Amino acid sequence: MNASHATTVQTNKRSLNDDNKSGFRTKTIATRLTPDELAEVESAAEQAGKPLSEWLRDTALNAARRRSLDRFELLLAELWAVRYAQFNLFHAGAQATAEGKALAPESVVQICNEADAQKLLRARKLIEDFVHFQEKKQEIE
Repeated sequence: MNASHATTVQTNKRSLNDDNKSGFRTKTIATRLTPDELAEVESAAEQAGKPLSEWLRDTALNAARRRSLDRFELLLAELWAVRYAQFNLFHAGAQATAEGKALAPESVVQICNEADAQKLLRARKLIEDFVHFQEKKQEIE
C-alpha cells in the first residue's frame, strides 16, 4: 500500500465524564486522505444529502453493523426461502386442486428456483430494514 493512501485511525482517550454521557457522542475518529480521496468522500456525502460528518458516521456504523450481521445472513436467507417456497407450493397445490389438475413437477422446481434466486437479496433487505429501524429508534430515544 502506498504511504500516501495509508489510513491512520485515532480514538480519544476515555474521560471520566463519558460514563455520564452514554447517550451522547463523545468520541472522535480521525483519518488522513489524499485530496482525491477527500473529494470522492465529499461528493458521496453531498449525493446522499448529508453533512460530511453524518455521512462518515453512518457509513462507518453501517459497515460495522453489517459485518456483525453477516453470520446470520445465510440462515435468514434460507429461512426466507423455505417460507417463500412453502407458501407458494401450498398456493399452487390448492389452485391446481381447485381446477381439478395435479401440481406439475416443473411448477415445484420453478418455485424452488425462484426462492433460491431471491433469498440473499431478500435477507439483505430484511437486515438493512432492521438496522435502519434500530437507528431510527435510537434517534428517538
